[in-house]
Amino acid sequence: MARFMNESDIAYARARFTEAAKPNRLALAIMVDRLAEWADQNSDGWAYWAKPRAAAQRAIGHIASTTWGANEIQESEDITDAEMRAAARTVRAFLTRAKARPEARELIMRAIDAPTEV
Repeated sequence: MARFMNESDIAYARARFTEAAKPNRLALAIMVDRLAEWADQNSDGWAYWAKPRAAAQRAIGHIASTTWGANEIQESEDITDAEMRAAARTVRAFLTRAKARPEARELIMRAIDAPTEV
């Protein structure tokens, strides 16, 4: 089932994972936020262009929730580096197919490609 994250949902995810110190979930939230911004600048918008939203579905599954219980689970444990990279793979592929400029791809994927601190 496709899940849509609006601007408020994305901002909430970024705040939740910053405060919970979950770097891999935070990296996905930042990636989705930058992807949404890019879609807004290069189309009718994130809300209307299905392809970037579809590409982000795995990432959204790791950062979006609809209940306090789901929030607590996400905030209590981070996902692995491998899970984060797998969730980002479809976004990277979409950006390649969409012929996004290299600097746009780099900005969107920067949080994923940056080394995580231990």
